Amino acid sequence: MIHWLKVPNNPELAKYIACYWFLEKLPNAEGHNDYPKLNPDPASHLILALPQQNFRYKSDNGVTQMDGCHWLHPHGKTYELDHAKAVACIGIKFHVGALYSLPTFMDLQEQTPQAVVDTVEAISFENINFAQSNFDDHKLSDNNQLNEHDLVILARNSPDDCAEMLDKLCLPWLLKNHEDNHSELTRKVLPLLAKAAINSLGDTLFCSQRTLERSFLKVSGVTLKQCQSMNRLEAILEFLYQREQSDIDWVDIAYQFGFSDQPHLIRYLKKQLGLTPQDYALQRGFTIDVYGGVDSL
Repeated sequence: MIHWLKVPNNPELAKYIACYWFLEKLPNAEGHNDYPKLNPDPASHLILALPQQNFRYKSDNGVTQMDGCHWLHPHGKTYELDHAKAVACIGIKFHVGALYSLPTFMDLQEQTPQAVVDTVEAISFENINFAQSNFDDHKLSDNNQLNEHDLVILARNSPDDCAEMLDKLCLPWLLKNHEDNHSELTRKVLPLLAKAAINSLGDTLFCSQRTLERSFLKVSGVTLKQCQSMNRLEAILEFLYQREQSDIDWVDIAYQFGFSDQPHLIRYLKKQLGLTPQDYALQRGFTIDVYGGVDSL
């Protein structure tokens, strides 16, 4: 199994893109859960894969099948993935609400951020607005025109070169961004969600709480409370991943992550994961548990 994560080198890209990542599970890999679960996420991911690569996203709302490249939009539900067969894909993870400022990624006049929440949207590699100027690069297979096959090979063999190529592809897109008061306010509030009560954020940013809530929902498609809850869940899963079951103190975790008591934490995890804390600790079936922490190489 190969996996890595890289952040953009260009600050203009880093304003909108959180990271690039790559995951490859080889055929007949031993010791892995073939059906890992993907926790709720307020961010959008652009998944790049070969046309014959199949993806399955199963939730309480049903099953979505997808082949090749696609958008994985913000989702408040836990997805069960199907990794029983070999899988290789590159992901571009955008910051929460980034697509609002990048209408060339999708037609936001018809698809608002709220409308695409909990959806998976097919897109062909050719229809992604990547910069396709001729790349003078011997790694490319077709007249210096990049395709998904080239990218997957590059991701597998040379993570740094792949991240550099993704920088080149994405920069022309992102330079066409448009900002307004809603997107600027959303960008300001995102880093505050982890350390402040939501009802205090309006005062912190010198605006009314109602204005802040409406702007955030307009840009991200989710509420401040939903985003904070999903971010907290990810932080809890990361915390638990680093610890053995015998080292987990659920009372301590409850207070560390801002829950009033252990029953509050139990209700939260049951709602978000469909599991009690003890069941989760036994099963460890989420993507971070199956594939490990995804670190930069």
